[in-house]
Amino acid sequence: MSQVLTLELSDEVYVALQQQAEVLGISIAELVVTFIERQYGSLRREKSQTNAEKEANCQRFRSHAGTINLG
Repeated sequence: MSQVLTLELSDEVYVALQQQAEVLGISIAELVVTFIERQYGSLRREKSQTNAEKEANCQRFRSHAGTINLG
């Protein structure tokens, strides 16, 4: 099951997300969904992960995220 979520973003935030999505070769929607899924997925798994697993997951996420300046 899935739901539709509509967001209103400033032009600056939209452009930053658009640039990051282009670098990764994905749509803005895919980028935002990935951010959200990783955040909430990590919250659900947090108790069962070791510190090494948490750090490895953070590093993997950072390698995909790059830098976004929200001003």
